[in-house]
Amino acid sequence: MSPFPFLRTALALVLAAAAVLPAQAQAQSSAGRSIRFVVPFGPGGAGDLTARIVAQKMSESLGQPIVVDNKPGAGGVVANSAVAKAPPDGQTLLLLTNAVAVTASLFKTLPYDTMKDLAPVTTLGYFDMALVTAPDSRFKSLPELLAYARANPGRLNIGTINVGSSQNLVAQMFKSAAGIDAQVVPFNGTPAVVTALRGGSIDAAVEIVGPLIGQIRGNAVRALALMGEKRSSALPDVPTAGEAGVPRFGVSAWNGLGTTGGTPPAVVERLNKAANAALASPEVRKQLADLYVEARGSTPEQMATLLQSEIQRWSQVIEQAGIPKQ
Repeated sequence: MSPFPFLRTALALVLAAAAVLPAQAQAQSSAGRSIRFVVPFGPGGAGDLTARIVAQKMSESLGQPIVVDNKPGAGGVVANSAVAKAPPDGQTLLLLTNAVAVTASLFKTLPYDTMKDLAPVTTLGYFDMALVTAPDSRFKSLPELLAYARANPGRLNIGTINVGSSQNLVAQMFKSAAGIDAQVVPFNGTPAVVTALRGGSIDAAVEIVGPLIGQIRGNAVRALALMGEKRSSALPDVPTAGEAGVPRFGVSAWNGLGTTGGTPPAVVERLNKAANAALASPEVRKQLADLYVEARGSTPEQMATLLQSEIQRWSQVIEQAGIPKQ
């Protein structure tokens, strides 16, 4: 036995301290610095507001201000590229959405590798989409719409926002799952879709519930079915598509949090902890619920698994729909 046992103890303490010094140094060097949160949408939408709500709460626990940087364009490619090329230090965040998976499947080449240059941190929330008709439509239920579509191949028109959007691809997925021959008609934005719907230019539309909730409750449009796997507390009387005639169909839109690929795991874990703490806050949960977003966090590994599965799913939808790669 060594006559100097305290030397062994001292050495063990030094080695233990050395192991945590890099993480501590990273945290200290980041203290007070602003974190940049890149959002692939313009200000004011559900995605932008989700990012701002979560960012405000995260900044409290991180002890750092978080500044939202809106970078819309090219289906999220502009925003994704900005984060992919940032230093891998956790100081640049990205609002991940279904569009990240869609662009990975829709574009022939991208200026980044989705699974390598972006590091998933956590899911943030899920939100519903619905199949809606005009209030005076002949279709009062999803079975009625499906019966017409099957009796009149190619006659049913379903409106969505632009080609490659989540709504557009969900409409393509829906008609495939329902086994109907229908036309999916793209428009430049939600207002144009609603105008066409109420004017009778299209028979139905697939859109996110949040922007339409007032019109649904005010009977300006009629919700025939939700596209997700379960009913919404906001619209408890509206069945899911699975309940109303399209078995095993269910898809929801989601938002998540990411950062630059190659960011140290300890930094990703720190961000994950802060984000999940924010999502557990009753204040944040209520604010997101007011946007019809269900707050739901995850581990980085679960977020990565979701992203990979979504890329595979949308790739199949795009191929089946015959949408040419851009």
